[in-house]
Amino acid sequence: MTDGSGALLRGSGLSVVFRSRGGVEARALDGADVVLNPGEILALVGESGSGKTTLARTLMGLERPTAGEVRYGGEPLRYTTRGLRDFRRRVQMVLQDPAGALNPRHTVYESVAEGLRLHGMVAHDPEGRNEAELVAAALASAGLRPPEGLFLRYPHELSGGQRQRVLIAGALALNPELLIADEPVSSLDASIRGEILALLLRLRQQRGLGVLVVTHDLGLAWNIADRIAVMYLGRVVETGPTEEVLSAPRHPYTKALLSVVPETGALTPVVLTGEIPDPTRIPAGCRFHPRCPALADGSAAAVEQACRSESLDVLPDSPEGHHVACHLVAHAGVSGG
Repeated sequence: MTDGSGALLRGSGLSVVFRSRGGVEARALDGADVVLNPGEILALVGESGSGKTTLARTLMGLERPTAGEVRYGGEPLRYTTRGLRDFRRRVQMVLQDPAGALNPRHTVYESVAEGLRLHGMVAHDPEGRNEAELVAAALASAGLRPPEGLFLRYPHELSGGQRQRVLIAGALALNPELLIADEPVSSLDASIRGEILALLLRLRQQRGLGVLVVTHDLGLAWNIADRIAVMYLGRVVETGPTEEVLSAPRHPYTKALLSVVPETGALTPVVLTGEIPDPTRIPAGCRFHPRCPALADGSAAAVEQACRSESLDVLPDSPEGHHVACHLVAHAGVSGG
């Protein structure tokens, strides 16, 4: 199910504002557009505090946007019990901490069967399979074989990789069209990380699954994603085909993140000063300007005033092209800036 443009999931102008008891507003999302097509892997990347997890939760319906809207298959997401239930059968989330996400009192069987029961999947299975057969099929699809040997095991009896696969199996049991994976391999050993990433690629190929991967690891994004969206302080600052963005980054923030990825072989890593600003005090102009290496070394002198005072437009949610929110790029006349 897609909209007229072929998009499966689309977020337009998304903002999420949290208010403290004192009335102070924190803009976790401050105008973000994102689109995901069927069978596509999109990576959301950025430092901690960039807003990527909030964006993923908003697209999942776990956070209701203060402004903007989420559309699935062209239809606005309905924040009713029934609307969210139908949506979450089609869009499943895989969390980053399997040890915390799995109930320690539930067996593997119970963990995977829970979603099947909630959504009445057994009664509507086109092949007439019973619950145990559906649980076994989901575990096998997640690479856990023989699945029946894991039915009565508990999370503490599994390795980290096995626990992550059980989470993925629980999602696959509902036969979703899209997975949202929040740092899906951050807690795993390097050897297991590759296996889980290969599994996601295989699921995309075999099932046509769309996958939204949230990660701080640009190396991971380079290996798995078709497109990439780089986030900073609640907005997407650069987006486009992964190979194009990461082989020829335009935004100073993307360049800095990429410079410390070992695979790139960068001779001089760019160390950003300070941390992402508090979302209650978003800087004027370009929100990255207080940490921008191009301003610090003088290479952006021609646009310094604009960087410090003129805000930038929200990047379009078009799946085509390489788009950048940067005064320096626009001044240089690079298309898509």
